[in-house]
Amino acid sequence: MMSAFKFIDLPDVRLRAAIEGTGPLVVMVHGFPESWFSWRHQMTPIAQAGFTACAIDVRGYGGSDRPRQVADYAMERMVADVAGVIERLSPGAKAVVLGHDWGAPIVWNTSLIRTDRVRAVAALSVPYTGASQRPFTDVFNEIFTKRGKFFYQAWFQRPQEPEDEAEKDPRDFLRKFYYALSGEAPDGTWPNNKTSAQSLLEGLVDPEVFPAWLTPRELDYYVGEFEGSGFFGPISRYRNHERDFEYLRGFADRKIEQPAFFMSGTRDLAYNMFRGAVDPIELMRKVVPDLRVAEILEGCGHWTQQERPAEVNARLIPWLKSL
Repeated sequence: MMSAFKFIDLPDVRLRAAIEGTGPLVVMVHGFPESWFSWRHQMTPIAQAGFTACAIDVRGYGGSDRPRQVADYAMERMVADVAGVIERLSPGAKAVVLGHDWGAPIVWNTSLIRTDRVRAVAALSVPYTGASQRPFTDVFNEIFTKRGKFFYQAWFQRPQEPEDEAEKDPRDFLRKFYYALSGEAPDGTWPNNKTSAQSLLEGLVDPEVFPAWLTPRELDYYVGEFEGSGFFGPISRYRNHERDFEYLRGFADRKIEQPAFFMSGTRDLAYNMFRGAVDPIELMRKVVPDLRVAEILEGCGHWTQQERPAEVNARLIPWLKSL
């Protein structure tokens, strides 16, 4: 099987999607800084299992439209995009949604809010632990910025500087960023001792040999996508914490009731942000009561479905078939 591109026209944006197979719809939503291509190892197995595999380029990425206002990348728009794709590709029927990194909160919240469009939800890396009590900007400013410490999401709040740094050499940016969050990177590769005056790339290393899960040709594809799209849209997703908080507080009393699936890795820094006195999986079960699969892969870093495709697919496909 081979994926084919389709453009999906929604009220305020046109999205590009890679589509493969026939059957019930599975919509895959990538994170930062990726594209539909991050699901390349899942497309054919999902299609061969009897589903329509649909991996979108999130607005601002790849072949999708690139709106020019920060507010265009608010969670409310993202939820509407996923629901809109389902409506266009599977009119009158619900779909399964699958997300990684920022795609995880997008599909969790689409499941929470658009119960009319989502029949099951799967997420990688980022768990759902319920409604936030305050905007995340308040949290990281208190923990990091006010103490003069660097935090990458605080860096992304600056106008234009983050884009300039990433766009100066997208290949350099992607190699360093992907490697720093991978399972193969030694402890400390993601520096924890930077000041708030420093930039994201300061202190990150470019490995002499990149881990085998991303080949030179695959990296070339990502580089080409970002050379075309730039980084304004991808980074603007991080500039909407206050808008997202106001939007999502209207759904704070809800739980995600659909059948759910979650995987992450023991070396995933995004997942480890949630680890504290209480196990994140146990927190999830309180607000995602039908959590049927919850597994943390030993040694896996942040790029779950790319680093460990065989293990992800071995658990994901049976879960899909069981729905």
